[in-house]
Amino acid sequence: MAYKSEALIGSLREAREMAGISQRDLSARSGLTQSHISQIERGTLEPGLSSLIDLSRALNLELVLVPKKLLPAVNGILQTSDVDREFSPEGGHNALRVIEKGGDFGGTWYWNRYPGAACDIESYVYLPLLEEVGYMPENESFIPGMTAVRLVTMMAELTGIPSASALERAHEALFFVGLGEARYRTVETFSQGMKQLVKLAQAVVHGPRLLFLDEPTNGLDPPARVRMIRLIREIVRDPEVHLILSSHLLRDVEECCEEVLILKDGRIAVYCNLEEERRANRKFVEIETRGETEAFMRRLEESGCEWAQSGRFRFKLVLPEGLDTTHLYRAAAETDLQLRKLHFKKDSLQDIFLKAMGSDNGGL
Repeated sequence: MAYKSEALIGSLREAREMAGISQRDLSARSGLTQSHISQIERGTLEPGLSSLIDLSRALNLELVLVPKKLLPAVNGILQTSDVDREFSPEGGHNALRVIEKGGDFGGTWYWNRYPGAACDIESYVYLPLLEEVGYMPENESFIPGMTAVRLVTMMAELTGIPSASALERAHEALFFVGLGEARYRTVETFSQGMKQLVKLAQAVVHGPRLLFLDEPTNGLDPPARVRMIRLIREIVRDPEVHLILSSHLLRDVEECCEEVLILKDGRIAVYCNLEEERRANRKFVEIETRGETEAFMRRLEESGCEWAQSGRFRFKLVLPEGLDTTHLYRAAAETDLQLRKLHFKKDSLQDIFLKAMGSDNGGL
């Protein structure tokens, strides 16, 4: 297999020189011979993937394989990440490169951390902290004839948990999701809602710190959906758990998540913090009045409130910090004005989504 490695080798050589590490020292750290390293840096030897990984680790760097179809999304994430900007003099990330000439990094690689375990990286990207990650897939992939407790036990064992502990954890996870009484039944006999709960149980059985949930409420009736949302909320109350939820049901996202990324054509179209959006929405007020408004509006201006008239008796207000609707009611009472209607302007997640999808560049 050939690699587009020239740029990567240049980055590794630059990192070695900036760190003041000689080729001899790098040889001792990486386990590669000094001659091997010298030939790689001169460009007379095409390095294998294992050599690139060994050199990167020896220099305290990380080499990540990303399928080419995911590059737009990964680039978008890196460009919006403050952490990654620290590593680039220009204030952006510029070390993401395609290193394989074939399509989608096809082929199977073996990783010695888990002897005998293979990762087909045409479809998957190896996660070096497998035991720290939980994943609930959208599609079903159950093994026929396997009971729920055996399935969840097996998934716990795959993360390195001993068999006895894995079985105990499987029972606990199934009771947590509400399947304690059905845990010895085969999964194919379960309803759609129960199958979703089994997938959630296997995702959390090993106590992951990073949890991916892909369409967790897919196909659920209203009571089952409420139950799933309640479980997710209970999980995220643990400050050690970080949840990434993928869903086209925006109501579920609003109920479970604090931050939202909206993707369009593989790129980030919108990022928003839902709590900040909610706080910002409370500053915009629309009112409908009845009576003489001059004294009332003058009182609001003195308080630092901005306003604009949108109709004969309708006004749009922007409240300054520290000013709430109580002040509006007090000012109305003092100026003998009726407030017939008062409501906050609110951009729901659906509004934000539709704006992002409707714009030409994918943003708001």
